Formats: sequence, structure tokens, C-alpha cells
Amino acid sequence: MPRAASPKSTPLKQIRPARRRADAADGGSAQHIGTTQRIVDAITTAIVERRLMPGTKLAEQKIADLFKVSRTLVRQALNQLSRDKLITLEPARGARVAMPSVDEARQVFEVRHMIEAALVRRAAGALDAAQLAALRAHLAAEREAVLRTDVTGRTRLLADFHVVLARMLGNEVLAELLADLVSRSSLISLMYQSAHSAEHSFEEHVAIVDALERRDARAAVRLMQAHLRSVERNLRLDPRVPPPPDLAGATPAHATA
Repeated sequence: MPRAASPKSTPLKQIRPARRRADAADGGSAQHIGTTQRIVDAITTAIVERRLMPGTKLAEQKIADLFKVSRTLVRQALNQLSRDKLITLEPARGARVAMPSVDEARQVFEVRHMIEAALVRRAAGALDAAQLAALRAHLAAEREAVLRTDVTGRTRLLADFHVVLARMLGNEVLAELLADLVSRSSLISLMYQSAHSAEHSFEEHVAIVDALERRDARAAVRLMQAHLRSVERNLRLDPRVPPPPDLAGATPAHATA
């Protein structure tokens, strides 16, 4: 599998940290946990929104300087991201955004097929009018982002659709599992996806919600599986991965702790 070229330098302007509270010193275990999670969320968001390429180096000290925390907290965040398979940690090379293999890509989508078929089958009989209205509002946001060619916004919204649907069933374990799979899918798409039609994905989401509103479980399952197959068809087995960018700007400046 091709390796991404290493960047010449890794200034962390690509990772704009969430604002810290005025009293945010590294003092207290609860606050440490919150700070670690803030770093995890920042890097995960950058990956989901396709602003961090596979192979991008994540330098501990530079992340620590950017977030104004100790390297110990950064190391904890990187360890969590490694457990989530979003980055790799190697003794000689340090931390880098993961570069998933073709086999891993296929396995991730196989799991998504199994989980999301069951998800929409249950949702077809469980969602109430308010939840369906919330899904319609999400679709409206997707459509707006697609029309204005907001690449990062539409990427986030198209991915969030699946997690929002899972969360509506009231099963947080399911929602967290799907969020992890969607994040890994976004990373896989960075490497293996050809020119992907965001508009087509949006239209498939609309059809799924239409089926859920009709309480047609069979159609919802069929449409979800077709949607995931469509995404898979856009994956190439011989990607040419461009050099990873600098880390500048990889998280939204307006995010809060």
C-alpha cells in the first residue's frame, strides 16, 4: 500500500484548539480528563471533516504547545486515538494519522452493513413525529451545505446523519460505536475514495428518511444497504495519496471545551 510522503514540517496551525476556560490549569483529574478529550475531539473532527490526511505526523510537543498542556495529557489523547484506530503510534516514527489497509476498509464497511441494517429496521417502527422532524431538519442542513459547496460542512453533516439516527434510538453504546465506525470510514475515504458525489449521498439519505416516515422497515434496510454499497463503490484499490498537509487549521477555532 502506498505511503504518504512525510511533511517537511508540522506547525500546528492546522489544529486550532478549542478555547479553554479562564481557570483551565492542569490541576485536577476531572479537568485532565476533559482536556484530554478536547484534544481527542479536535483531531477526530479534523479527520472526519477530511482536513487531516493519512500519514500526517502529530508531534507531541507541538500539540502540547498549541493546547497549552503537558505532554503527558497529549500522550493520553494520542493513546486514545490509537485505540480508536484513527492514528498509529510507532516507537521510531511517533504518532501519525492512520493509513488503513484495503482489507480494513472492507471490514469496516462490512460491520457498518450489519449494524446499520438493524438500526434502520428498528428505527422504522420507533421514531416519533418530533424525531422525524429533526431528521428532516438535518437533511435541510445537508442540502444547504451541498448547494454552497461547503466541503467540510457537508462532510461532517453527511457523516453525522448516521450517528444522529442511532442516537435517536436512545442507545448511547450503539451511537458511540457507530460514531467510531463513521470516523474510520471518513479516514478510509481520504485514502480510497474517488470523486464522491455528495449530492448523491444526500439524496440517498432523503430516501431513507422517506422510508422511515412510511414505517417501511424493508425499504429502509434496502436503501441503507444500497447507500453503503454506493459509498464502497467509490473506493479505489490503488489510491495515490498526496503528501499530508501541515496541521494548521485542523480544528475549528470556535469550538468550546
